[in-house]
Amino acid sequence: MATDPPTGAGGLLESLAARGWSLGTAESLTGGLLAATLVAVPGASRVFHGSVVAYDPGLKIEVLGVAADLVDRVGTVDREVASQMALGACRVLGVDVAIATTGVAGPGPSEGHPAGTVWLACATPSEVTARRLALTGDRSQVRSGAVEAALDLAHEVTLSG
Repeated sequence: MATDPPTGAGGLLESLAARGWSLGTAESLTGGLLAATLVAVPGASRVFHGSVVAYDPGLKIEVLGVAADLVDRVGTVDREVASQMALGACRVLGVDVAIATTGVAGPGPSEGHPAGTVWLACATPSEVTARRLALTGDRSQVRSGAVEAALDLAHEVTLSG
């Protein structure tokens, strides 16, 4: 009888450890909540190396290497920005896998996007996968929903890769 792989932060860390892969995060709208969720798991340090919380657009450009002309053209709530954040986290943190979050937590719109608009990306040694979400709820619910969805995305991408 086959069993489903473990889910959540613990399951992700377990599956990455089994592959010998390291993990990092690049966070904007989640503001460190994704990293905090990961490090709440005992033994996370076997896999998790760190996080860059780049809330300010300038940090996305200067630290993570997101193209300045891209941010000027589309803002920070964008598929390619999330993808470049994930790739930048791999480079800066020296990890095999990185998860990035960017978007609008609310309460109101930002950069022409309604609250709840979220872009996630997961970079692995072989690919970068991005996903758009339209979450509902207050600021806290949007941030928590983004963390849960980011962990789910990373599970999907790393299990298939």
